[in-house]
Amino acid sequence: MRIAVVGAGIGGLACTLLLRRQNHSVSIFDQFSEPAPVGSGLMLQPVGLAVLDHMGLGDVARDMGAPISRLLGHSARSGRRVLDTHYGAQPGLGIHRAAVFDLLFKAAMTSGPTLHTDSKVIAQKDGRLHFENGERSEAFDLIIDSSGAGSLLSPLVARPLAFGAIWGTVDWVDGALPSDMLTQRYRQANRMTGILPVGRMPGDDIPKAALFWLLPYNGHAEWLDRGLDAWKAEACDLWPALAPFVDQIDAPERMTMARYSHGTLRRPIAPGIAFIGDAAHRASPQLGQGANMALLDAFALAHWLEHEPPTTALERYAASRHRHVGLYQLASRVFTPLYQSESRLLPWLRDTLLFPASIVPPISWTLTRLVRGDLLPPIRGTDLPLLPRRFLTEISDKNSHG
Repeated sequence: MRIAVVGAGIGGLACTLLLRRQNHSVSIFDQFSEPAPVGSGLMLQPVGLAVLDHMGLGDVARDMGAPISRLLGHSARSGRRVLDTHYGAQPGLGIHRAAVFDLLFKAAMTSGPTLHTDSKVIAQKDGRLHFENGERSEAFDLIIDSSGAGSLLSPLVARPLAFGAIWGTVDWVDGALPSDMLTQRYRQANRMTGILPVGRMPGDDIPKAALFWLLPYNGHAEWLDRGLDAWKAEACDLWPALAPFVDQIDAPERMTMARYSHGTLRRPIAPGIAFIGDAAHRASPQLGQGANMALLDAFALAHWLEHEPPTTALERYAASRHRHVGLYQLASRVFTPLYQSESRLLPWLRDTLLFPASIVPPISWTLTRLVRGDLLPPIRGTDLPLLPRRFLTEISDKNSHG
């Protein structure tokens, strides 16, 4: 088949590599002039790592990233735990987006696709891509839209979320915080900051961390107006251990604003086109699933294209991901306001009722599986290497300790 992949992000590059291994002719179109990632740190959950393992890239990712055994959050006011989830024997992986992009881009390009840069796709019709400069592409048998939340091809209309975050990359500070945890501090639900160890970046052997700070959706301009010193003082007042990390931020440009939205396509397919990743479903990063969802979409689509005729393959792709995507979209809707909202009631419920329940089996096991990405089968009907069943219920005792 002649396949066009729109967007050279995580999902698009994974799809390209998998489809080239099936000997399809693949052309990638992206608006960048030079290949480069956008973003800071991210979490690869065990299901996302399973996809990379299938592609032979899992060990490369693990070598670059930082294993994460626990998600830990405390109330800045009381000092009490309000989030505590252990991974057990299958850790997650904190990793910089640049490292994931680098390993996927190199592997994808080695497989032999055609890369078209400076190619902003604004529409598609009859298998042809229409570009911003007025030109059109050749006709393709299939178009895969992996162009993210800014897709101009996807019909998805997403609802903006009340809060986004600023993200920056800093050097890891030995001894300041646990190196195998995502740690966070909260004040109510409208103040939150966190540190995620992300390992090494390409060409740099110094371990890094992703620093993030919650901001209202339209709060970036006000943050800039206040100045770095005021923000650093507020951050260190919220969490004194943050000082050696925020001290490294010497210019506002070191922190990039990310805005989030929520929505899901009813059907991530249409005649001649499939939507994957944020072009198909968007949510807040509260559950750390975004990159993993893109990898799972890519794996599912490539799997069905290998085993079914194209039209049937698209239907099977949509069906095999429907329940998993739906569960995580619902979970994001439920959990996000507990940690990112102006509500005073929700964080009280979180701290006094929900958290104590969350560390008691079977709820603790359920939350672990939710975070790891395997509460439901990620891709129904495929041989994606899932977690051994014995790993799914063995961590309740760890969840009960601080």
